[in-house]
Amino acid sequence: MLKIEFDTKEYVKNIAKSKSYFHTFINRENIAAGVLRLLPGEEDTQAPHDSDEVYYVVRGDGFLTVGKKDYSVSEGMSYFVAKNVEHRFHGNTQELVVVYFFSGPDS
Repeated sequence: MLKIEFDTKEYVKNIAKSKSYFHTFINRENIAAGVLRLLPGEEDTQAPHDSDEVYYVVRGDGFLTVGKKDYSVSEGMSYFVAKNVEHRFHGNTQELVVVYFFSGPDS
């Protein structure tokens, strides 16, 4: 049976204990979702994705570079990144927690 409920707070706690800064909790052919957590100074090493992506900032600050432009990141904001576009989070001065959604599988 397909899981319906996901405890993103628990995933964030588990990320803190792991070597990864993100966890994808849904990964299907037509959608993927997950959560990422970056501490101040921690590097976002993601590469462009094969699917469009939407980010929702749960908490934190900093910047999201999309292409060559920086966007200020703050709680409650959402951001769209088209597939195959370079992007990364940086410059956060506090813990950054972001939920992400892909229009296809997380590849």
